Amino acid sequence: MGKEIKTIGILSSGGDAPGMNAVIRAITRTALYNGMKVIGIRRGFAGLMKGDMFEMNMRSVSDILQRGGTMLHTARSPEFVEDAGVELGKEKCLEMGIDGIVVCGGDGSFRGARDLAAKGIPCVGVPCTIDNDIPCTEYTIGFDTAVNTVTENIDRIRDTSQSHERCSVVEVMGRRCGDIALQSAICCGAVSVLIPEVPYDLERDVVEKMQRTIRTGKRHFIVIVAEGVTLYSKDAKSSAEIADYIEKRTGFITRSTILGHIQRGGTPTARERVIAARMGHHAVEVLARGIGNRIIAMQANKIVDLDLEEALKMTKELDVDMLRTAHEISL
Repeated sequence: MGKEIKTIGILSSGGDAPGMNAVIRAITRTALYNGMKVIGIRRGFAGLMKGDMFEMNMRSVSDILQRGGTMLHTARSPEFVEDAGVELGKEKCLEMGIDGIVVCGGDGSFRGARDLAAKGIPCVGVPCTIDNDIPCTEYTIGFDTAVNTVTENIDRIRDTSQSHERCSVVEVMGRRCGDIALQSAICCGAVSVLIPEVPYDLERDVVEKMQRTIRTGKRHFIVIVAEGVTLYSKDAKSSAEIADYIEKRTGFITRSTILGHIQRGGTPTARERVIAARMGHHAVEVLARGIGNRIIAMQANKIVDLDLEEALKMTKELDVDMLRTAHEISL
């Protein structure tokens, strides 16, 4: 049992994700229910260092459950990587009487939480990122909504591809993690999906698959590309270059579309809201026990908390069964 937690802070850091507001709401209401004081910290660690904070009450989080983005705003803070920035964050916590902080964000945000916890401020991380790229958890807040957004938009792109008998190359987010691309490919019936975890060959993985499918009578195609392929793969090509290659090799008019930041916004799905509530509630329970340096995670559909340092050392494994499913049902 650590020190008694009477006042908790909440901040969101890094990229925004649908469901962040649902997490903030759950944290605030759970803390207030348990007699704690809640301080909202605006604009992540940058706001923490500046003392950009306000006291929250039950009504502070009214009518935010259905909204995307984050009511606390978010920002990236290179200064917080330095020890001087972390020390300043600690001083602001002591000045405001903050006993512990819940950090909503991704991998970079959790490293900031770890460094602040090392200074004596208990921190608990809640995984909020559309990429689903936090190794210690099966699910991150924002992922389900992002996949639904991608699916809806590719369904619309498919209408045009089918009408004009074309191929559409659609680039989706995910950086070094192909989960959005992979699950979207299954949802949308893509003929091929390229992800950064697996080396690809355009001739083998796209052109030859299209040619086999053409022989069955198909005349329109969707190819999904994770942005990590265009950024980090060996001999990386842009989605436009991939589209150009496909058109030259198959003769099909091919257009590329980058869905971009529409994947980060929008109303969170029902699943998102439920998991966000469970994770936010659990984060407060952890802090209430005076425990810091933890990360909330979902494992086997249960909400658990893990040592933050150990969690940051974990590596994410590709779901090979899902990849095989996407490949075998795509023709």
